[in-house]
Amino acid sequence: MTILSSPLISVIIPIYNVEEYILEAISCIQNQTYKNLEIIIVDDCSTDNSRLIIEQQMLTDNRIKLICNETNRKIVYSLNKGLSIASGIYI
Repeated sequence: MTILSSPLISVIIPIYNVEEYILEAISCIQNQTYKNLEIIIVDDCSTDNSRLIIEQQMLTDNRIKLICNETNRKIVYSLNKGLSIASGIYI
């Protein structure tokens, strides 16, 4: 399966203060055999190091997109925000 002929899949991850788990979540997606995907992470105003960890991962994987809410808006808003920028055929 080549990336050019494979449909793009968007993975949306809403987060809030998940520094303990976010690296594992990102790695799990990155290690899938299917590679034509984008990882959209919507940070809902985390106060821990979640954003820093994600930004470090973005340096080595251009499939990761980080969106930051201006205020804490909760999960439904964050999912919808991620959905609004998703480019994939499948989500």
